[in-house]
Amino acid sequence: MQSKPILVIRSALFWIGFILSTIFWGLLVILLFFTPADFRLRLARMWSRTNNVLLKLICGIDFRVRGAENLKGGPAIVLSKHQSTWETITLHSILPLVRWVFKRELMIVPIFGWALALTDPIAINRSAGRAAIKQLVDEGRSKLDKGKWMILFPEGTRTAPGKTQKYKIGGAVLAQETGYPVIPLAHNSGEFWPKHSFVKWPGTIDVVIGPPIQTKGRKAEEINADVSEWIEGTMKQISDPARWSRSKY
Repeated sequence: MQSKPILVIRSALFWIGFILSTIFWGLLVILLFFTPADFRLRLARMWSRTNNVLLKLICGIDFRVRGAENLKGGPAIVLSKHQSTWETITLHSILPLVRWVFKRELMIVPIFGWALALTDPIAINRSAGRAAIKQLVDEGRSKLDKGKWMILFPEGTRTAPGKTQKYKIGGAVLAQETGYPVIPLAHNSGEFWPKHSFVKWPGTIDVVIGPPIQTKGRKAEEINADVSEWIEGTMKQISDPARWSRSKY
């Protein structure tokens, strides 16, 4: 096992590379604001791949994917586990050109937020209650009907390894109202890039993409229960409790 000082140095070098790559690709997206959203999302994918390479070379973090064949159908709603910053970077490289749902406050972050706003997302005011759900359904339906994929984190915030939070209903309501299938996604990124931790631990992150969950004619609560059961059940298979204490560093 590497010493703590070495891990800190490697993590610091990664953050320097991450900031520089975000400035480069973010400014490029902003300067090319007039291009189609799919083109700008491909630039975001290049940003993702750049940082994947940095993570592997500097921090020794790689990933492997199971279930990629479940992404071969038409547009769908991806509901993903949320443990780390890692998935907000790397899922750009794994999934189709997805439209993200996020809190609108992120859009004011210089360069990163400005570029994010140009990737055809849905920026939600999470305190708006039913109005936020209506916005999600209205804008999400429009994007799905145009063949675009959607992605949401049903837990709403990053959750430490071994923990779970109540799954929010928004993604399931979108599925109920539109009838598009849901693709559940599980991963154990928090064991290598813990929430609120500067240090990143080397190893291979497991990503598991589940089979489509059909939603036509079903209630949101039933859909949400199926998603939660599949993700949390899969988490038990890919998680290692021996790594959970890393979150304290």
